[in-house]
Amino acid sequence: MKIALLAFLGVILGAVAGGGIGLGAGLAWITIFKTSSFEGYSGMLVGFVFIPIGGILGAILGGILLGRMGARG
Repeated sequence: MKIALLAFLGVILGAVAGGGIGLGAGLAWITIFKTSSFEGYSGMLVGFVFIPIGGILGAILGGILLGRMGARG
């Protein structure tokens, strides 16, 4: 039970942290590559591509990391 709860906590925290990292990566992307802001293109790129990808990867990695930590001890 402890492993499952820690894995679930890892998924939640990982998704939040991954979304934040995705937001930062998206903002860096639109700044470096000078993405057009015409009709909100740059905002939609960050909101619909970078944040979800970061959240999904963060949830997966966070769940695995905290699940393994719970299994260890």
